Amino acid sequence: MENIKIFSGTSNFPLSEAVCKYLGVPLGRAEIRRFSDGEVFVEIAESVRRTHVFVIQSTCPPVNENIMELLIITDALKRASAKAITAVIPYYGYARQDRKVQPRAPISAKLVADIIVKAGVGRVVTMDLHAGQIQGFFDVPVDHLYAAPVLIDYIKNKFSKDEIVIVSPDAGGMERARAYAKRLGTGLAMTDKRRPAPNEAEIMNVIGDVKGKIAIIVDDLVDTGGTAIQAAQALIREGAKGVTLCCTHGVLSGNAIKKIEDSPLEEVIITDTIPPREEAKRSGKIKVLSIASLLGEAIRRIAIGESISTLFT
Repeated sequence: MENIKIFSGTSNFPLSEAVCKYLGVPLGRAEIRRFSDGEVFVEIAESVRRTHVFVIQSTCPPVNENIMELLIITDALKRASAKAITAVIPYYGYARQDRKVQPRAPISAKLVADIIVKAGVGRVVTMDLHAGQIQGFFDVPVDHLYAAPVLIDYIKNKFSKDEIVIVSPDAGGMERARAYAKRLGTGLAMTDKRRPAPNEAEIMNVIGDVKGKIAIIVDDLVDTGGTAIQAAQALIREGAKGVTLCCTHGVLSGNAIKKIEDSPLEEVIITDTIPPREEAKRSGKIKVLSIASLLGEAIRRIAIGESISTLFT
């Protein structure tokens, strides 16, 4: 492809290479390093004048480090006279802070969006935002993609539609679960989740029939794993013969992987929006699917001015 360049922050380097392979373009040359006091330094090692540049960088752990990398790469490209800069953010950190849940609390998802746009980003491509309204936090166009096509293909190839039921972990995820159930032609259920504190959840009830079925919990992300494990335990109590977790973003913070290994979950399906840790790669329960072709196709269509609406479903 002519007149585009792709650069990568350190958080998504393997994914960026796969996207470049899909597009048949080399990865842009840039040096990213730290000064002894921890400051981030970026040097673009090739001309980007009058080119459309795509920067692939998830703002995943370490979140603040990766956000600063994205901002500084963007500033360097802007000052090097790039024609347009699109931030490809497969996983958007701070997305769970999208509203005030108590007095005097910040709306950090909006703050981060403002900073990214101020740095010089003219378009954002992201995937499975925790809340869809975050698109409106950006004052530039946002292409909100979904990993559902990749995840659904895997489920179709592994299970018969008659043996599974799609489960939402809470009321907020019912729209996502309903879309999965419709495309798979399966039943639908929900667990009743209460959250007494951040990163803590209690599963109270199961709504819907899961008896004798393989329950597939669908969610946008798995962080500590606590909600999914409690949901799996509740589903088993209600007669499910097996439980699988299907998520776009595998944050897997703290001891989440060990908790998953010791849980009733038979498999955790995630994508590479966040690079999996070595511990996750070694786990027999965690399956990582690549979204490189989906991102690559979105980048190709944006670059040539073609509609990407068919990628939203």
